[in-house]
Amino acid sequence: MRGVSAPGTGSVVGDVWDQVTTASPVPSAGLVLAAAAVALVLVLVPGAWRRTRHLVTIAHEGAHGVAALLSGRRLAGIRLHSDTSGLTVSKGRSSGPGMVLTAGAGYVGPALVGLGAAYLLSRGYAVGVLWALLVLLALLLLQIRNFFGLWSVLLAGGGLFAVTWWAGDGVQLVVAYVVTWFLLLAAPRPVVELQQERRRGRARSSDADVLARLTRVPGVLWVGGFLLGIAGCLLLGGSLLVRLP
Repeated sequence: MRGVSAPGTGSVVGDVWDQVTTASPVPSAGLVLAAAAVALVLVLVPGAWRRTRHLVTIAHEGAHGVAALLSGRRLAGIRLHSDTSGLTVSKGRSSGPGMVLTAGAGYVGPALVGLGAAYLLSRGYAVGVLWALLVLLALLLLQIRNFFGLWSVLLAGGGLFAVTWWAGDGVQLVVAYVVTWFLLLAAPRPVVELQQERRRGRARSSDADVLARLTRVPGVLWVGGFLLGIAGCLLLGGSLLVRLP
């Protein structure tokens, strides 16, 4: 990140804070749409998706963890696996609103993070988006309980740190928009994949099926609810990014 040259810790923190709270120039419509196109490629191209889907899993499991804490449950750890699956373990009642909130947060989590990032970008805080994501990854790292998960979060966090610390303003702006578009556009695909697996009878322990057992509401309705929530985030977040009234 430019402008951090003073040796004192206080000066470094002050410079970072200035970067985070200073609004960036409004990007051109071409840059915003180009960032959306790049993000769409990362979602739709199979070779890219096999790698970028890990980022969605990180957001998914992080959302489970946040929901567990907000509902009064005790977070016992998070695991991320090389097949892009994950597991968040929390302790508390095995039923009730807290468990429903925890189970229901995962699939909408990436879209909600994307919506929050879109709001910050609409206010001009591109660097603020990057630092906010970096802080979230640092907090998530404290709960990781397996080596692959540790590696995944460190790799994602290291990439973000490199951009926030050494990249120029233009690169930071582009990365912030690509990451935000990616979170919004990628969120529906795991839900579609989930329903495909459910039709084949291969997802009996999925979030939708857990919610069905907890609430007696059919799993397919929970899948539809995930998609509706994600679609709302995408529409609202997209309108913020392209500056629609």
